[in-house]
Amino acid sequence: MIKGFATDEGTRRYRARFPHAAPGHFREWDGLVISSVGLGTYLGDDDDATDRSYQQAIRRALEGGFNVVDSAINYRHQRSERSVGAALEALIASETIGRDEVLIASKGGFVPYDGKAPDRPAEYVVDAYVRPGIAAAGDFVGGVHCLAPRYLADQLDRSRANLGVETIDVYFVHNPETQLAAVDRPEFLGRMRAVFAFLEGAAAEGKIRLYGTATWNGYRQSLGTADALSLAELETIARELAGGAHHFRVIQLPYNLAMTEAFTQPTQALDGEAMSVLEAARRLGMYTMTSASIYQGQLARNLPPIISDFLPGLDTDAQRALQFVRSTPGVGTALVGMKQLHHVEDNARVVAVPPLGWDEFQKLFNAA
Repeated sequence: MIKGFATDEGTRRYRARFPHAAPGHFREWDGLVISSVGLGTYLGDDDDATDRSYQQAIRRALEGGFNVVDSAINYRHQRSERSVGAALEALIASETIGRDEVLIASKGGFVPYDGKAPDRPAEYVVDAYVRPGIAAAGDFVGGVHCLAPRYLADQLDRSRANLGVETIDVYFVHNPETQLAAVDRPEFLGRMRAVFAFLEGAAAEGKIRLYGTATWNGYRQSLGTADALSLAELETIARELAGGAHHFRVIQLPYNLAMTEAFTQPTQALDGEAMSVLEAARRLGMYTMTSASIYQGQLARNLPPIISDFLPGLDTDAQRALQFVRSTPGVGTALVGMKQLHHVEDNARVVAVPPLGWDEFQKLFNAA
């Protein structure tokens, strides 16, 4: 497996390759230089043609100024992780990039199938995980989600093998709020404590560098909602386990022109003060990645014409939607699914355009 991980020296070397990049495209955080747009690998068919398409897109993205790639073990039944691994291996073998220049993120929690969906999913879970003793049947919520530490240990090692790397830069607990459909909150918090303890150990072993939570509903809902997550509560667990040097440092959640809760809604509380999750993450020193930045393509066309008036220098609605997200205060990297070369080339136009300043962003936000 490929040794190493994203480093200060490596990511600065990466940025130096792009003198045309506008100020603000690369962000500095925690000793890393990270692109404001990253490539996601969620959608697509589970076939060889899509694998090849993703590999080409990932290579072009890494060659074009995007040094963040996000995946998950269950995306396309492990095929997305394997596509990332193949692209990364080819680029490193050709000395086009170094492992230390790229931030690789993945996730664990949902049951992954192997290459394609099985005819009998429930039997697959029993055969792959219950009978070998990796997890108990009662550990699975809805038959599809599990956070038992032994299960996550298995998933992490599978992800490392799929990606072909010894160390994953950011490992996300995938939609942990799913557990709240089956257990009460005290039980959930106990499970998260066990998960975080395992992940702190994985960081100590060099299998990951940082960990976080990648959510869909958890951080967008008001506290008190059944599946809402408190970032402060989770950060406290990490701090109790590992002190100020804990590795719970990154969150991911959907944010786009149609889903603005991360910026607009006071879904979090710190020291008795209500605030947005973006602000809470900022105050806790955490990095935020946004998923669904162009809403799975729905915002790549037919945006209101007035939006283009506030976004000069951009040619397509996909570029404008990305510019909105990465210009939002508190957003670190806007993730967007790109499995076609022309998607990468279109989105790469934003590399040479600076994100909006606060005054310009306010005008755009009010217009949108």
